[in-house]
Amino acid sequence: MRKGRYLVTGGAGFIGSHLVDRLMESDPGRVVVIDNFDDFYDPQIKQANIARHLQNRAFRLYEADIRNYNSIKQLFADEVIDVVIHLAAKAGVRPSVADPRTYTEVNVNGTVNLLDLAQKNGIRKFVFGSSSSVYGPAAIPPFKEDAPLTPISPYAATKAAGELMAHTYSHLYGMQIACLRFFTVYGPRQRPDLAIHKFARLITSKRPIPVYGDGSSERDFTYIDDIIQGVMAGIEYDATPFEIINLGESQTITVTRMIELLEDALGEKAIIDRQPPQPGDMPRTHADISKAQRLLDYQPSTPIEAGITKFVDWLKKGGKV
Repeated sequence: MRKGRYLVTGGAGFIGSHLVDRLMESDPGRVVVIDNFDDFYDPQIKQANIARHLQNRAFRLYEADIRNYNSIKQLFADEVIDVVIHLAAKAGVRPSVADPRTYTEVNVNGTVNLLDLAQKNGIRKFVFGSSSSVYGPAAIPPFKEDAPLTPISPYAATKAAGELMAHTYSHLYGMQIACLRFFTVYGPRQRPDLAIHKFARLITSKRPIPVYGDGSSERDFTYIDDIIQGVMAGIEYDATPFEIINLGESQTITVTRMIELLEDALGEKAIIDRQPPQPGDMPRTHADISKAQRLLDYQPSTPIEAGITKFVDWLKKGGKV
């Protein structure tokens, strides 16, 4: 990893803080984080994620909202940046159905703000954190990057829009942009609203877990260390001006099987609360990772059985950073 100056948006969140840890280990020139500490979940969790770096002179934190063009414009004026890694987003498929306007403001307008400021400040490299949800239910598994997109939630549509804006900026201004489609990321520090984390806490407290549908929906769960390997490779990639690349495990399991693995790791039985299927939910996600293997030498190495064990070990230690 070459010494550089990196801007990570959403850098106090789940994926962002793991990326910051990896960048800080690489002896960077500077790692700058933007995070607005949104109360979608407890901001203290995000503060704890990055607390270890606050006294490091190579680290700088800006509490700012990417919707506010003028405040982040000042950041770009104050800092010299080589690479933008844009992970900040309003997250969650189901909440986006109830609040599409906010998702559009953050995920589309915020992304355009960052692309625009990167371009105006001569930043050539931009990495955008996208999502497997952009594919929609029409995609044939395993999903290939050139599949037609049929998003079925506002969240998914905003991520697809972000990819299109990224392509436009790459075309117009010669920016080198990689859009990385993440497939159901889990592991230590996972957001507490996401299934593996939420279910594990409910099982340990002997409370029912809500299962939407019959449990047969399939997910390509991807361990955080594998995602970070792919993001780091995406930062280094420079062979073509614009790429969309899947980052997944390329293995799927049903929600029912995921619950069984949690039960085994926790040594507890789950109480299932059957709920009707939710609008916007995908019936399956399954990544074709041949492009990531070819362009990024991406080699995910943590199968779901091992990843859930690691996650539960972290949870049993108090879920500390």
